[in-house]
Amino acid sequence: MDAIYVTGHRNPDTDSIVSAMAYAALRNALGDRQYEAVRLGHVSDETQMVLDRFGFQPPRWIKTVRTQVRDLAYDTPPALSKAVTVSRAWSLLSSDRSIAAIPVTNEDGSLYGLLSSGDIAACDMQSIERPYIHQIPVFNLLSVLEGRILNEAGNLIDTVSGQVCIALPQTCENLLFTDKNSIVLCGCQPEMIRRAMDMGVQCVIVCQAELCEELRNLPTQTCIISTPFDAYRAVRMIYQSQPISRVARTENLECFHLDDFVDDVQEVMLQSRYRCYPILDENEKVVGTLSRFHLIKPKRKKVVLVDHNELRQSVPGLEQAEILEIIDHHRLADIQTGNPIYFRNEPVGSTTTIIAGMFQEKGLMPSEKLAGMMAAAIVSDTVMFKSPTCTQRDRNMAERMARIANVSLEELGQQIFSASWSDDKTARELLFADFKDFHIAGHELGVGQITCVNSAHILSRKEEFLEVMRETMKTRHYSLMLLMLTDVLLEGTQLIYLGDEEAIQQAFSPEARHNQVFLPHVMSRKKQVIPALSAMWG
Repeated sequence: MDAIYVTGHRNPDTDSIVSAMAYAALRNALGDRQYEAVRLGHVSDETQMVLDRFGFQPPRWIKTVRTQVRDLAYDTPPALSKAVTVSRAWSLLSSDRSIAAIPVTNEDGSLYGLLSSGDIAACDMQSIERPYIHQIPVFNLLSVLEGRILNEAGNLIDTVSGQVCIALPQTCENLLFTDKNSIVLCGCQPEMIRRAMDMGVQCVIVCQAELCEELRNLPTQTCIISTPFDAYRAVRMIYQSQPISRVARTENLECFHLDDFVDDVQEVMLQSRYRCYPILDENEKVVGTLSRFHLIKPKRKKVVLVDHNELRQSVPGLEQAEILEIIDHHRLADIQTGNPIYFRNEPVGSTTTIIAGMFQEKGLMPSEKLAGMMAAAIVSDTVMFKSPTCTQRDRNMAERMARIANVSLEELGQQIFSASWSDDKTARELLFADFKDFHIAGHELGVGQITCVNSAHILSRKEEFLEVMRETMKTRHYSLMLLMLTDVLLEGTQLIYLGDEEAIQQAFSPEARHNQVFLPHVMSRKKQVIPALSAMWG
């Protein structure tokens, strides 16, 4: 069953992580077991504290949802050991015409080579020009010829080599073989067999005939094998007793890994003409083969987006994925879908509030631990209900979740906002812990936010922040960059900025000077800062 990834935005905050986990838990509890919460960045100290308090592990971190080889319906033909006979490999290839080639593996499952029908045919044609076999295991001969050993010498040797010849007809006066390094095929020809044994040939294969007791007991080093096949079929099967390691293609192999991206695979395939390519896992073990027709209609990864609907904030490779649902509380942005989807966007302070309401709609009460984590997410995203995005519905839902979890919202808030700041962290880590990119009316900008109870202390590191911001402005080509130090106790934001100071003065306050200004009652990035810039730039 393919996973459906539930993901929040990049640089995830507590609401983004918890809403993904809560929605996956809701769907899985209702019987849709394939939903998996994932994340797109590091877990902040605040979020980690919330997860630890309620006994949850962070979701798995994914870097992209670009279509990979593992998403394709690739072939899984048998992977044969390099010691297997050509006969057995041919049987597999001829019984299933959909198999273009068979991977040949070493003992540890790693790739040795690739074997196709063409490789076997080429080997067969070469045997006509050079009817010689070299060190073929006796086990292999007995298997392909359905044979049995007739004398004691046959039990003492393990491999046979030599020129392959058919000693027919019986009346021929001259020997058809002159070298003891020969493999002689004959019928009911006691004299021919005796002469071959006297010469000491490597092996005699008796076709559709019995061997008298006298010849069986003659002292000799010649291995004698009987087969129910006629001489023509037997000689062809001898060449098919070779190990496939001697026939398989082992040079200039193009192979792919499960994590390779399909668009990269296509580029490689365009440069070669092979019918199929081996696929390896992360341990370099063979797992299947890939052909061009597998790329015609690749299966896309399925995703549900929560707490965002903006392409630049979402998972890389989203254009190659299938978006199933979006649940959000932000402005409508630029994500497009190929089909109608379930889209739920509500003007509340936290996406977790929406998902808690969905639990209620489905008649499912979250567990005590999950409810506590959801209460913490609502408190975090509404800045302890002081954000202008906060609604009475957020407050009511947080109180309900707190009652289920038997926790205090006030105590939870104090823990959350104390955890968001640490002197041990670098300015870069703090700046990008909760950071989002925006594109407004042709302007590229980035806005970071630190919610705290000690903005004056954090402001003492202003020059450190500005140094990182200047570097980021150059590399990302921003026209404006902001850092919001949102103070819960002051109920306002210390804004550190880089860019057009006049724009900051017009959008927020004429008192903006020297890359800093205090904005009373400004608590929300999405409802106060971004709308102000959007209005200014039109």
